[in-house]
Formats: sequence, structure tokens, C-alpha cells
Amino acid sequence: MKIRSLGLATVLLAALAGSAFAQVKEHVFKIGTGLSEDHPQAQALKYFADRLAAKSGGKLTARVYASGSLGNDLSMTSALRGGTLEMTIPDSSTLVSLVKPFGVLNLPMTFNNEKEADAVLDGTFGQKLLAKLPEKGLIGLGYWENGFRHVTNSRRPVQRADDLSGLKLRVIQSPLFLETFNALGANATPMPFTELYTAMEQAAVDGQENPPATILASKFYEVQKHLVLSRHMYSAWVLLMSKKTWDGLSAEEQKIVQDAAKEAMLYERKTIRAFSDTALADLKKAGMQITELPPAEQARMRSKLQPVLAKFSKEYGEDTTAEMNGELAKVRGSTTDSK
Repeated sequence: MKIRSLGLATVLLAALAGSAFAQVKEHVFKIGTGLSEDHPQAQALKYFADRLAAKSGGKLTARVYASGSLGNDLSMTSALRGGTLEMTIPDSSTLVSLVKPFGVLNLPMTFNNEKEADAVLDGTFGQKLLAKLPEKGLIGLGYWENGFRHVTNSRRPVQRADDLSGLKLRVIQSPLFLETFNALGANATPMPFTELYTAMEQAAVDGQENPPATILASKFYEVQKHLVLSRHMYSAWVLLMSKKTWDGLSAEEQKIVQDAAKEAMLYERKTIRAFSDTALADLKKAGMQITELPPAEQARMRSKLQPVLAKFSKEYGEDTTAEMNGELAKVRGSTTDSK
């Protein structure tokens, strides 16, 4: 009798579970990323896929295509707008050609720490930027951390701001990145990330700039000797879905996607920060020589970049820059008050 009751209970639970997802249709989302499967970002995308499946009874599924197998950030973002790819996660700088105000997020020497970045991106300012994407054929599902960017090169240690002079450095294909490093005396060379390792291996460029997690996961230590902790910019990724894909989902399905994306965002930030904490030690073990710019040299770097800040603050919108700086002032004020 007990066995029959247990069997009936199992059937009822299965029926209830099935009815809970009865209105959810089956969808498969391809997610493209330029980073390797070993990178915390790709791991977090797989976590997103797991949460998506769990919340939809397995009806909403996602497949992660890593290492640029579906193209670079620009081409994948274009594919989303055209409806030929469902999801990708580019650096926020990729979106500047579509929505100029996104550029303020990459202004050099803006954020002091991750807490400031989280507050601005998750707050009113960051959400206002995401709200500008639907008219460009994109849906922004949240900001993921790339992190503070540092410079590596194969020629010499960088101990002063002037030591960057003459280095041929690969940068993101963005006028801001280009002019930032040219202002620091480097020879900035725009190049897709997917071409970077080979370019450094063949000495087509001397170095590059990225956060520690990317430097380690991409094995740049194999072709780069020197790393300086320059912290010249903070970078965020934006998890995107094609608006054509989004519009094909029901309200219930959209909520499942949003909820899974939020959980994955928190998971990614926690994961990449833990990874970054150990990355520098791992890079040192791999043979990289790591230097840190003294405060006086950081100040010198900031001074050199003032014309760049002035130019691009105006280009991206002085009101937008002022609004972001206002949000930062509030965050810094609340931090001071809590001490």
C-alpha cells in the first residue's frame, strides 16, 4: 500500500512539474564568446545555461560557443541585430558605435574599485544605458565583470608611465583605446582579440592590455614576459540577446531568461574575482615579471590622459559623463560615511 502511495505521489509531482512549464515553449539559444572555455566568463555562461534549463524544466537551453568560433565581438553583435545569432557578451566598448554614451564606462582612471563599478552599473545610470539598446535590435541582460586592465609586453619592465613610450600595443578596436595609449606614448594597434596571441607570438605587436583573468586564461604568459599593474581602465561585458529572439519569447519565458541572467551575473562576478585573486600568483609562477606603478607614476599617467578624458567626455556626452560622475560621488560619499 505504501509503495502504491509513493508511486502515486511521484506521478502527481511529475504532473505538477510538467504543468508548471506547460506554457514554456522549447528554445535553443546559441551564445558566442571570444574567450576560451577555461575563462571564468565562459564558465559563467555555462552556469547561465544550467540555470536557464533548471528554471524552464529543460525547455529553454543554451549552448556556449567559445574561442571566437562564431566570430569576434563586433561580428557577433551584428549577427544578434540581424537575428542570425541569439546571444553574445561583448565588451561594453563594442556598443559605442551603436549607443555613444556606453563609452563613458571605459573612460580611463574612472573607477577606483569593483564596488564603485557595481554600484554604477547596477544602479540607475547603468540601467539607463541598457534601456537604449532595444532600438538597436539588442536586449541588455546585465553587466558582467571583465575587470581592471593592465599592460603586458615582451620587451621591458614598465616601472614609470614613460616606459610605455614606443611599445607597440594591441588595443580594442575603439578610438578611445587608441587615443589613450597613443597619449601615453605607445604605438596603439587595433586588432581583434582572436588574432592577438598569434600577433604577439610572431612579434607583430610588443604587447597588449587586459585584466589578469584574461591574461592567464589566454596563456599570454607564453609570449609575454612583463606585466605592469597599471589599472588604467575598468572593463565590463554586457550580456546581450537579439531583440528578434527576445520578441519571440512569451512574458513568462522572458522572466526566466532575466532571472537566470541575474543569477549568472552574480556568479560570474564572484568567480572572476576569486580567479583574479590567484591569477597574479599563477602568472608569476609561469615566469612573468610583475611590477606595480607607484602612486606618483599613476598620477603622471592620469595627467597625460587629461586631454583624452576631456575629448571623449564631450564626444560621449558631457551630460552623460556628469551623470556618471555624480553617481560615483554618491557611492564614494556613502563609503566614506560608513567608515
